[in-house]
Amino acid sequence: MQRFPRMYWKSGRLVALPLRNVCRPHALGIILQRRVLWNASTLSAVFATRGKENPLSSSSTLPFKAFNKSPTGLCMPISWQRNTGMLAFCSAASVPDNSIRPGWYESIADSAPIHLAENLLTSLQDASGLPWWANIICATVALRTAITLPLAVYQMYIVAKVENLQPEIETLVKRLRYEVSVYGRQKGWSERVARFHFRKNLKRIISGLYVRDNCHPFKASLLMWIQIPMWIFMSMALRNLSMGTLHSGDVSAVHMQMATGGLLWFPDLTLPDSTWILPIFLGLLNLLIVEIFAVRKVKLSRFQKYVTNGIRVISVLMIPIAATVPSSMALYWVSSSCVGLGHNLLLRSPTIRHICRIPRIKYDSDTPYKDIARALLVKFSFQR
Repeated sequence: MQRFPRMYWKSGRLVALPLRNVCRPHALGIILQRRVLWNASTLSAVFATRGKENPLSSSSTLPFKAFNKSPTGLCMPISWQRNTGMLAFCSAASVPDNSIRPGWYESIADSAPIHLAENLLTSLQDASGLPWWANIICATVALRTAITLPLAVYQMYIVAKVENLQPEIETLVKRLRYEVSVYGRQKGWSERVARFHFRKNLKRIISGLYVRDNCHPFKASLLMWIQIPMWIFMSMALRNLSMGTLHSGDVSAVHMQMATGGLLWFPDLTLPDSTWILPIFLGLLNLLIVEIFAVRKVKLSRFQKYVTNGIRVISVLMIPIAATVPSSMALYWVSSSCVGLGHNLLLRSPTIRHICRIPRIKYDSDTPYKDIARALLVKFSFQR
């Protein structure tokens, strides 16, 4: 098989790359893509000739360009004349402009999940005929109830089973510590070796208990892995609708409906809330959710305390962020937080927990709402 040289720049020097005269269309396409030579005309030429086109021949319809660095540092295309062995400089205007490639944010905003969320919102609005503010609230309630509520029930089920294992784990820890101490004295282990074997066996025992009761704590994080992407997809879809960058349907009609589909102090959903009512309400809602979690009777671990404080900081930072985005996004965030707070309080009810078959733990109360109100009053010094 005859080989032909291909000149290109690599690591500051001109090198030659052998290329077979005959290759399959797919393989040729990969080669041309790597050398920035691929376009629509190349595609038709390759498949029209079944990949037997020689890109190095003078009669070839495929573009053949290599790139050389000019003294000024600019990339300039070079065409290699195989018969004469000369390098002829071509116009620099034919160099592909990489500066117009979309960034990571534009790539995400134009992704399939965002398009799905856009179609969901527009289809719901077309079917219901509701104004956009009501459409956003209804879509939020429907999604959170249909998707995140069952996951929240499952999360509480796992957390309750893990909590009920703690007395058994404490008993096994005491027994294991005694056995390792006795065995270590017999074998002459140092304190470091004894601690290593204790932790190793304790991890094995706890993993066995999780497998036995099918309640690994990682399963409780399933809600987070579903809720956060859904929140991002819906937020970016509303951003596209508000900014008039809808990728399907009548862009101008949807944008006009959003501009007149607000309520009360935010009649235009495409503009930020200049009164800051929605952003401040959002921050207060998120802080209330965090504090309800923090006033539980269950003692928080050090990691849980760090996470709780981190969420408090994020809740405060969301206030100025919500004041700079379109009101449609801020309304969705407020609606999502309201639904989340409602689900959190609903799953505190003993009746609902019994219906959902969530195991009862020793910290459960028959009057959870009174306990929450009393704990919040005491924490914020409204009642001594």
